[in-house]
This record gives sequence, C-alpha cells and structure tokens, in this order.
Amino acid sequence: MDTTKLAHILEALIFASDSPISLKQLSAIVKEASADNIEQALEQIKTDCENRGIVLKKIAGGYQFATRAEYAQWVGNMLETKASSRLSRAALEALAIVAFKQPISRVEVSAIRGVNSDGVMKKLLDLKLITIAGRDEGQGRALLFKTTTEFLQYFDINDISDLPRPKEIEELLAEGEGGKLLQELPEGISNDAEESSEDPDDKVESAAQNDENQ
Repeated sequence: MDTTKLAHILEALIFASDSPISLKQLSAIVKEASADNIEQALEQIKTDCENRGIVLKKIAGGYQFATRAEYAQWVGNMLETKASSRLSRAALEALAIVAFKQPISRVEVSAIRGVNSDGVMKKLLDLKLITIAGRDEGQGRALLFKTTTEFLQYFDINDISDLPRPKEIEELLAEGEGGKLLQELPEGISNDAEESSEDPDDKVESAAQNDENQ
C-alpha cells in the first residue's frame, strides 16, 4: 500500500474516532501496513496539515485532530453558546490537587483546600475527569483517586508527566502564585458541584463496587 493511500485511510480513522487513537489500535485495524509505514503516513498527515486550520496531535497516548491554537478565539465563540456546564473554581482547585498529588484520598483533598470537597469530588467523578485508583493502606483504607484519559484530553496534554512536578507547584504556592496558576487553567465545566446534596460517599462506594465487579 502506498503512503498516500495509507495516509488517507488513517486520516479517516482518526477523524471518525471520538477519542485519541493509538498506533497499536491503528496497526490492528490496518493490518496491511507495518507500524513503521503507519508512522511514516502519520508524519505525512502532519505535513499536509501545516497550512490548514487543524493539526494532528499526539494526545493521551493516541492521535487526534485539533484546531490550531491561534484560532481558539473563534472556536471558543462557537462553543460558548453550546456549553451547558462549567467547572466551578472549587472543582478546578480539587482537580488540580488530584492531578499533582495523585493518588490521593478525598479527605486529603479537603484538607489541602481547607473546606469539605465531597461535592466537587462527586462532580469530577461524574465528568470522568478522575477515577478510583485503589485504597490507602492506612487506617480506614480510604479510596484513592487519580486523573483519567478524559483529563488528558480536556487539558490537551499527551501524558501526566507533561504537568509541572509537585515540588514546582509547591514552590509556586509558597510564593503565593497558586491563584495565578489556577487562573491559567482553561475554563471548563459547571459551578454547581459544591452545592450537590447527594452524599459523595454513596457515589464513591458505588464506583468502587463497579470496579470490583468488572
């Protein structure tokens, strides 16, 4: 199979996929081509996109088309009216803590924020931005949480290691720049998380039970 035809096939697969698609997945679908040939075709797609409004990016370990950053203003205008929910500042704080301290318990997140974070943790679970990572070995064996592939997609990063290290964040917080850091996070998703009246422990235990049953 020539590289141009292979590139067209890969372009169609990546466009049709609702999540980043990995090289392994592409190889399993396009059995007629080797992994080296697929990588070569992906490079051709990247080159073909150089003068277009979209780019081929590697996100969360897979490939996905994305709009160019310089056109974010207009894309944002289009999506603004479609946004049905947004993350509150409290939810963004909790999400940042999970991202930088994972795996971490709900109680530890509340302790760091200085306020009860049950509602925001439930909201983040509902949005699949965090998931259960296991249980703590200490007394009570609290559930631990970590970020998800959806988190990587949302923040447009390929791997969690692309985030600043916890020590770097602690230094920023110590310098009183934590608020500035949070302001630089993309605005997202709704503000009703902390007002949720549902007991988050029920949600958490239900999710844990589902994991055990899988």
